[in-house]
Amino acid sequence: MERSRPSTRGRDDSRGRTEVSVPSESRLTLGSPRRNNRRRSASLRARLPELRRLPRGLADACGRALRRGAPALLVVAIAGAVGAGGFYGYRFLTTSPRFAIAAIEIRGTRTLSSEQLLARLPVAIGQNIFQADLDAIEAAVEGEAWVAGATVSRRLPRTIEIDVREREAAAVVSLGELYLADAAGMVFKRARLDDGEGAGLPIVSGLDRDAYAADPKDAATRVRDALATLDGWSATPRPRIGELRLDGDRQTLFTYDDAIAIRLGATAGARLDARLATFDAAWAALTPDERGRARAIHLDQATRPDHVTVAFAR
Repeated sequence: MERSRPSTRGRDDSRGRTEVSVPSESRLTLGSPRRNNRRRSASLRARLPELRRLPRGLADACGRALRRGAPALLVVAIAGAVGAGGFYGYRFLTTSPRFAIAAIEIRGTRTLSSEQLLARLPVAIGQNIFQADLDAIEAAVEGEAWVAGATVSRRLPRTIEIDVREREAAAVVSLGELYLADAAGMVFKRARLDDGEGAGLPIVSGLDRDAYAADPKDAATRVRDALATLDGWSATPRPRIGELRLDGDRQTLFTYDDAIAIRLGATAGARLDARLATFDAAWAALTPDERGRARAIHLDQATRPDHVTVAFAR
């Protein structure tokens, strides 16, 4: 660094003042700032050469990330589109008047009327067909005692179809009150005799109500055995039976017209066919007057199964 002393020489102006000459420029030199900044920048890049490669490396990294994430992004986009379509599709199906229920068709009923079942249904005309709960409808139909099973379906765009399988009463069972039982021996409802339920059906008696409540399956088996006896009896023209009484494993038939007691005893195995054949022979041997006076026919002779005892009225 050089310092130059300024000259103190001057000249007098016309007024007697002395003017001091000032040098045009200072010789104090500190160096060019622009030149120093370039040197520092170049030096930094020299020390960190990776900075020169940063933009390209960053682009490559972004490209690789995009390529790797493209399938996931595509899946997300498709899922979003499907979700949106599903939402609007569901909204259309559940709100459009096109799918308002216009008819409820019930098939397979014999004893029940369609009006009886319609009154039980948790669905109504005008409700959206897709919002109708088919399981709830089926449960409501099967809650009716006469219904053994039901199938509910939609027939688009506006119809609910209900196929019903009704029970068929095979006998009236006396359990203190009179009830209807199906061919499987299952008691399913109280008999409303005033409405004609049970008309013409035989009565199965001798069951204890408490025993039935304690073991319904055993009671159903006994009723089913009684029905099998009645089927065997009616296989050949014989007097009409109005009642079958159970006493343990023993069975007694009562004719419908004259209430003649036909004591079969235990009918397990092949005993029933043999005893029915014995009855046919004895009945054929009786005169019309004797048949009218007969009160009991014993086919349950333990010691002489081939013998028949007939009790007459006085």
